[in-house]
Amino acid sequence: MDVKWLGKRAFEALGQTSGHTVRIDAAESAGGEGSGVRPMEMLLMGVGGCTGIDIAMILEKMRLHIDRFEMTLNAERAEKHPQRFTKITVDYVLDGPDLTHEKVKRAVELSYHTYCSALNSLNADFEIRYTLNGETRTVVPASAESVGGRA
Repeated sequence: MDVKWLGKRAFEALGQTSGHTVRIDAAESAGGEGSGVRPMEMLLMGVGGCTGIDIAMILEKMRLHIDRFEMTLNAERAEKHPQRFTKITVDYVLDGPDLTHEKVKRAVELSYHTYCSALNSLNADFEIRYTLNGETRTVVPASAESVGGRA
C-alpha cells in the first residue's frame, strides 16, 4: 500500500492489489479540508465491504438469489486517545425470494466468525442484526476477545 501526502491533512492511498486510489482527509476542525474520507470511516467501510463480500459469496454458493443487500454500520469510540472503536453495530438488510432466516444467519455467522479479515482485525465488541424480507433478528456475537478464535 502506498500513501502519498497531498498537503495539509490530505493523503492519497493506492491499493497495491486493486490499483484504485482513495483520498483521505481530516475534518476542517482538525486542520483538514474535508476533501476525503476520514481514516476511521475507512475502517468501517472496510468492515462493511469485507463482510458484505463474504455474505454475498456464501449465499451465491448456496445458489440463493439476492434482490437487495444493504447494510448500515455504526460505531462507538472511546473518549480517550487513541479513541479506538469500542462497539460496532452492523445491520444487514436483505430481500430475496429464496432467502431463509436459517441460511442468512449462517452466512452472517460464517463471515463474522471465520472469513471477514477486516472485522476480525478490530478489537471491538460487535452487535450484528439482519433484516430479511422485513423481519429483523439479532445474531448474538462473541465478545471482541473471542472473535475469530482470539482469546
